[in-house]
Amino acid sequence: MHGRRLTALERAEVARQLPELFGRHFLQIGHWGSEGDWLQGSEMLHRAVLVLGKQAGAQARVDARHLPLAAKSVDAVLLPHTLESVSSPHRLLRETSRVLSDRGRLLLLGFNPWGALGWRRRLGLAPSALPSTTQFYSAGRVSDWLRLLDFEIVEIRRFGVGFPWLAPHAEGGPFTPARLLRPFGEAYLVAAKKQVAPLSLLGRPLRAQIKPLIGVPGVAAHRNGGEPG
Repeated sequence: MHGRRLTALERAEVARQLPELFGRHFLQIGHWGSEGDWLQGSEMLHRAVLVLGKQAGAQARVDARHLPLAAKSVDAVLLPHTLESVSSPHRLLRETSRVLSDRGRLLLLGFNPWGALGWRRRLGLAPSALPSTTQFYSAGRVSDWLRLLDFEIVEIRRFGVGFPWLAPHAEGGPFTPARLLRPFGEAYLVAAKKQVAPLSLLGRPLRAQIKPLIGVPGVAAHRNGGEPG
């Protein structure tokens, strides 16, 4: 029951972001929940779900370390708890950055290691649906990884249905007492955008600057046939 409520909340948070995504190709990497496709509701022309390892319920199976896609071929990517299930999350993020087009968008769902589920996992009480190899990464840590790959963090939203219960909210804004509990929220969504490096305009090499002759004492004296005074 708890898992279904949290998954429903996560789907609502993803759906909230969909109107901000534009382009032709939307890719979901990884399977999560009873319904594999989280892209329903998007207006992009082509949507695809790729699974990793032994996951089921998708259009293709891929290796997270080597996505079989051309560079800059996808306009948006969704990673629904995908980083937590792979052995090399950094490699997956690099591959995601590679296949995203300029100014492409990334949506990433994750469990907070300091939330209720993270503590249950430490105590050996985590749901059996979570493999023992699952790793939780904080939103701050994931955001740092993305910035190193030249992503701009657009928004971080935290939420949960267990203790401490917090309605979905974005980071920042005015201080409230509930803000003290935000670091312990169960899950989060990071929305990020690829940054485009400005093009440097390379023109012809500038000629060496010619120093002005007017006002140079030595030259004036030479023209007059005398020594400078």
